[in-house]
Amino acid sequence: MGATLVEELASRGYAVVTVDHTYEAAQVEFPGGRLERTAFPQRPTQEDMAKAQRVREEDMRFVLDQLARLGRGDNPDAERRGLPAGLRGGLDLTRVGALGHSMGGATAAQLTHGDRRVDAGVNLDGGFRGSVATTGVAKPFLQIAAENHTRASDPSWKSFWDRSTGWKRELRFTGTAHYSFSDAEAMVPQLAGELGVPASDIIGTMDPRRAVTAQRAYVSAFFDLHLKGRQTTLFDGRSSRFPEVKPIP
Repeated sequence: MGATLVEELASRGYAVVTVDHTYEAAQVEFPGGRLERTAFPQRPTQEDMAKAQRVREEDMRFVLDQLARLGRGDNPDAERRGLPAGLRGGLDLTRVGALGHSMGGATAAQLTHGDRRVDAGVNLDGGFRGSVATTGVAKPFLQIAAENHTRASDPSWKSFWDRSTGWKRELRFTGTAHYSFSDAEAMVPQLAGELGVPASDIIGTMDPRRAVTAQRAYVSAFFDLHLKGRQTTLFDGRSSRFPEVKPIP
């Protein structure tokens, strides 16, 4: 559900890896055809959410371990299939960013905090969970909020912000909702008639094309700045290109 951002980052030369978390995602297919469906409760408790967060973090560390093997020239494919030309030994793992939406954003924060391999992170409208909610991060971090998501409404955002000591920015997208920062922003307007609900009930009132364009611009600029050293003025204040995006001091 993050293709709109993945495509943009890949088009800029980043190697982007997306992760489905087994037993939490609707279904995950393993080599050999083994299929595992979700075991996540429909009404999760706080304990369920905390466990899911821990599992996600371990999944991400495992993925980073496998990417390191690729970078060393190994082939970590479980079925020992051949790799695409240029992939083996072709990854630059001296510059790594973590990005996620909702709980994925909390996972990106925890990974940025606790894994030395991650240099910068982005949280797309997720509440912070785990120790990072009270420790913050000392590395560059960008948090992007839906219109009604504030430090006043979410104590974890305030504690994370107050304790983060690295480069940090918070941006609020006027007219957006929680699922605006997923592929729902692009898909729901096309499906609203079939769903029988107004698109604004799911993704807010910001024009979807502008919302996607703005997300791509700010996330790309953030990673370009902190992973590639490319300077930008996009975070200096409110942009005339994107008047719907409000920087929060």
